[in-house]
Amino acid sequence: MFIDSHCHLDRIDLAPYANDFNTFVDAARAAKIRHMLCIAIDMEAFPAMLEQVMPYPDISLSVGVHPNVSDGREPTLDDLLQLADNDKVIAIGETGLDYFRSEGDLEWQFQRFRTHIAAAKLLNKPLIIHTREAGQDSLDVLQEEGADQVGGIIHCFTEDWAYAEKALDLNFYISFSGIVTFKNAEAIKDVARKIPADRFLIETDSPYLAPVPYRGKPNYPTYVRYVAEHIADLRGTSVEAIAEQSTENFYRLFAGSSADRLHKLS
Repeated sequence: MFIDSHCHLDRIDLAPYANDFNTFVDAARAAKIRHMLCIAIDMEAFPAMLEQVMPYPDISLSVGVHPNVSDGREPTLDDLLQLADNDKVIAIGETGLDYFRSEGDLEWQFQRFRTHIAAAKLLNKPLIIHTREAGQDSLDVLQEEGADQVGGIIHCFTEDWAYAEKALDLNFYISFSGIVTFKNAEAIKDVARKIPADRFLIETDSPYLAPVPYRGKPNYPTYVRYVAEHIADLRGTSVEAIAEQSTENFYRLFAGSSADRLHKLS
């Protein structure tokens, strides 16, 4: 059984599933997807996303505003605390820094990042971290704000082993997406080989970043198997072992929020 630790279910193309979300969930279950963590990226879409997944015990949510979102409502600390006061919400984010798509004075990104960390600490819920071309600054903010108190996930990991070690020291897990299957992703493959067994997760980031053999096409949580298979090859073990270990790691990470509930309902 697999857990997709990072997907955007409100953005996937449901056409292959008769444009029906329930049909999609049934297909995911049939493909041995035990649980999906659906990640928020803005304030405006969150209520509909919550309504969409509410009937499904094997789908949980995060709440937060992506660092690239610049045209929506800016989240206050009270906003995040209020929206996260729901059993469905087990994480805060995704949040972080992104210097690839955002330019100019990015103080607003830093402030947003710090607000999310403050909310996570008050709620004792892990953080979902997005960082792109801002690796060291992201780590610096996490350290300055005491994010190690709650930990979380460096999602869609694209850095090297030296960076991974720093993230591990800050109480964060490393999550591998379809990028690890790409031929030129040698630094990420190296991390996948070296990462301690109890500190990695797998994800799709669907509908984005589909793994080989679907690279360049829409991504789905069912494709998380290909991430697991590739990591198994890199580590010289079985896909079943990677599935079991990453699932165990997921529940351990979220033990402070809703893990007991997840175990009972998944």
